[in-house]
Formats: sequence, C-alpha cells, structure tokens
Amino acid sequence: MIRLEVDGALWTAVIDRPDKANSVTAQMLADLRDIARRAPSDGAAVLVLTGTGKVFSAGADLEAARAGLATSDLWEELSTAIAAFPGLTIAALNGTIAGGAMGMALACDLRLGVPGMKVFYPVMRLGYLPQPSDPARLAALVGPARAKMILMGGQKIEAEEALAWGLLDRLVPPETLIEAAHSLAADVLAAKSGHAAAIKRMIPG
Repeated sequence: MIRLEVDGALWTAVIDRPDKANSVTAQMLADLRDIARRAPSDGAAVLVLTGTGKVFSAGADLEAARAGLATSDLWEELSTAIAAFPGLTIAALNGTIAGGAMGMALACDLRLGVPGMKVFYPVMRLGYLPQPSDPARLAALVGPARAKMILMGGQKIEAEEALAWGLLDRLVPPETLIEAAHSLAADVLAAKSGHAAAIKRMIPG
C-alpha cells in the first residue's frame, strides 16, 4: 500500500490505496517513516510524496483511528523524519488532503497541488489535538489566524485559496504533477553531494 520508486537519487513514495481514499494504517505510516529515515543513508537527494487516484490521503483509516491511530506517535515520527531529510522534499498532492495526513505535507520543503483539491484538518470537530509539530509548521506557512481557521474553525480550504495563502506553492494539472515535481528536483539531482543540504541549512524554517 506504500510503493517506493527509486530512480538513482530520486525517491518517490506513493500512497497506493485509492479504493479507501488513500487513508493510512499504522503499517503504512511506519513504512513511510522508515523510508524517510533511511533515504539519506541510501543515497536519496530528493524525496517525493504522492498518491494514486483523486485523493492524496483522507488521513487515518477509520477502523485504525477507532483503535487509536488518530493519536499515535507515528504521525509525529513521520513528519519529523521528513523534516530531517537533508535534501529536497516535495509533496506532490494529487488531490484532497485531510486530517493527520497534513503533517507529512507540512513537513515537506515544497507542496504542489492540483485544481479542485481541498485541504482540511478537522481535529476540533473530531475531538483530537493535532500532532505536536503541525500547528507551528502550518502557522509558519499561512500565519496564526489562518492556522486557527483551519484547526479551530474547521474550514475546508479550496486549492486556489490554499495557493494564495502559501499553503500550496504551485497548482499544476494532475497529468503533469509528477513531471512538475521532477522538474523542481532536477537541479538538486545534478548537484554535488551535500550541496542541497548546505543551502537548506541556510534557510530559516
């Protein structure tokens, strides 16, 4: 359900459960975390996260959520591993992203989206707290008030508004989403080892 595609230093982790809106189980989260953790030592310079179908991820699988996945440390472990990746991380969001899945996108360096997608994080309605690092990362992108609109006001943000807010960096047609991600990765892949990491350390946040 998590498919890893390796093309030299370009790694692409694909959430492949379209029949369940790419909702994730504990095993899927652990697989994504482990990919992000081992990618640098295994030669990855760019890590792309994407999904199959028309939804990037609906968050936690319902049955798993009822069993405690909604508040599992796995979400924070995954976002921490993505944020610690020394190269370039790109969330190529093939569709709507919801709930805990927001954490992995917020931890990425860049976020590409597609027209018609939505972004929402319904922790207030569901009675959960967001994962520890998510509110600060969200506020750094959109500002404190807009972060509260999403987390406390329960707002579903349309693609164009998410782009205007800075929650998404670019909107591209679905059929060229991966091509767009690869284009952004090209300079990093062509650079000498460690160059991207050095630049990344110079950029606050």
